[in-house]
Amino acid sequence: MTSTGSQTAAHLAAHDKDAGQILTLEVGAMAHGGHCVARHDGRVVFVRHAIPGEIVNAAVTAGGEDARFWRADTVSVVRPSEFRRSHQWKLADSIRAHASGRFPVGGAEFGHITLEHQRRLKAQVFRDTMARIGKLNVEAPVVGITEDEPTGLHWRTRNAFSVTTTGRLAMNVHRSASVVPVRNIPLGVRQLDALQLWDIDFTGAARVEVATPSHGEEVLVVIFPLDTVAASKKQLEHHIAQWRKRMIHLPSKVSVVVGLRAEQFGPLEVVRLRGRTWLTEVVETEAFGVHTFRVSGDGFWQVHRDAPATLVKAVLEALDVQPGQVVADLYAGAGLFSKFIADGVGDDGLVLSVEASPGASRDARKNLHDAKQACVINGLTDRIIGSWLQRPDASLAKGGLDGRQVDAVVLDPPRAGAGRATITRIHQLAAEKIVYVSCDPASFARDTKWLVEHGWEIEDSTIYDLFPDTYHMETVTTFRPSAALRQSRDND
Repeated sequence: MTSTGSQTAAHLAAHDKDAGQILTLEVGAMAHGGHCVARHDGRVVFVRHAIPGEIVNAAVTAGGEDARFWRADTVSVVRPSEFRRSHQWKLADSIRAHASGRFPVGGAEFGHITLEHQRRLKAQVFRDTMARIGKLNVEAPVVGITEDEPTGLHWRTRNAFSVTTTGRLAMNVHRSASVVPVRNIPLGVRQLDALQLWDIDFTGAARVEVATPSHGEEVLVVIFPLDTVAASKKQLEHHIAQWRKRMIHLPSKVSVVVGLRAEQFGPLEVVRLRGRTWLTEVVETEAFGVHTFRVSGDGFWQVHRDAPATLVKAVLEALDVQPGQVVADLYAGAGLFSKFIADGVGDDGLVLSVEASPGASRDARKNLHDAKQACVINGLTDRIIGSWLQRPDASLAKGGLDGRQVDAVVLDPPRAGAGRATITRIHQLAAEKIVYVSCDPASFARDTKWLVEHGWEIEDSTIYDLFPDTYHMETVTTFRPSAALRQSRDND
C-alpha cells in the first residue's frame, strides 16, 4: 500500500466505521456528479466507477448509520456492462487503485466507459436533471469532437496540480485532501507531458497551474505558494530564487510566474520568473473568421483544445447577430464571444462585455481594443444589469445603456449558475433572445426553471462533449419569449 493510500484508509477508518465495507450492488442510473445510484438494505449508495446495469463489488468511502446516503468506489466487477473498457489512466482506475491499497485520483471518472456510451449517459443525466430540478422534459443531442475519437484523450489545455510535501506534482483523491504524485496526464495535450514538469521540485508551492494552448509551443506555468510561504517575505524570496533556478532548462517559450492573492477573490499579483505573464490563444472558425486573444495567468479560458471554436460557432449561430444590434455578453471572461459578436453587430451595433474578474476584464480590454462597438464593463453581473434597468438613458460610462435596447443576451456563468436575482434582471431587460452556455446541468436546470416562470421557452438545446472521460458536459441553449410573454410586453 502506498503511504498516501495508507494515510487515506486510516483516516476513513478513524472517522467512519462503515468505510472500507465491501457491498455487492446492482447499479442503477447514472446521476449528475459521475456516480451511479444503487441501494443496499433500503439505503441509497452513490457508486463511482460503475456503469448502469452492472453488478459490482464496491468499497464504502463514506457511510454511517445517520448518513442520508453512502458513497462507494467500485473495486471489482461481478457482471460487467458491454460498454466497459480498460481504464486508460492507471492512477484514476478505481479497480487497480484499490487493488494497490490506495484511492483513485479524481478527474477521469468515465475513463472505463466507451466514448460513445459516455455521451449516451450524459444525455440521460441532462434529461433527468432537467426533469428533476427544472420540471421540464428536454431532449438534447450530444455533439462530440471528431478529433477525440475513439479514446477521448489529449484534449485538456489547462491543468491544475497539487504539490506533495516533497515538491512533486500530484492530483487529489476524490473528495479528499490526500494527493497522489503523477508523472503523466493522459487527458492533457501531448505538449504537457513533453515538458516533464514531474521532475521539477516545487517545494514551497501549494499548487501549480499549467496552460498549454493547442497551437504553437507557448506555455504558461503559474506557481501558487503555500500560505506560510506567501506570508513570509524571506521565505517567499528564497523559494522564488529556487524555482527560478529549477526552471532554467525549460524550453524558451515556457513562461513561469508566481501568483499571489491578498484575498481569496482579489486580483492576482504576479511575480515573473521568466517569459511573460500571459499567453496567446488563436480561435479559428470557418464561418466567423479568426481572432487572437491574450489570456493572463488567472484568466478563464475553455479547457478543451477545440472548445473555443466549437462554442463560438454554436453561440453565433444561435444568436444570428444582425448589424446594429445590442448584445449583452455576461460573464464574458477575456472576451471570447464578445470579439466575434462585435464583428456581427458592426460599427452601428454594441457589445456589452461584462465580467467580474479584474484580470479577465483587463484581458478583454486588450482583446477588444480595436472593436469600438465593444464596451468592457468590470463588475458583478446582477449589479451591472440593475444599473442598466434603473438608468437606461444614462451614458455607458455612467452605468446606463445610452438609451438603447438590449436585443439579445449571452451568458456563460460559472458552475454555480447565474442565480435567481440575475435571472430576474436578465428577464427584465426584455431581450428577444437569450443564449445560455452552461457547464453544469443542475445549476442550469435551476436557472431554466426561473426563466420559464418568467415566461421564457427553450427553442433549442445541444450538449457538447468537451470533457471526454469525465462526467462534465457543456450545453448551449436558446430561449425565446413565450406567446404569453410577448403579449404581456405588447400590453405594457
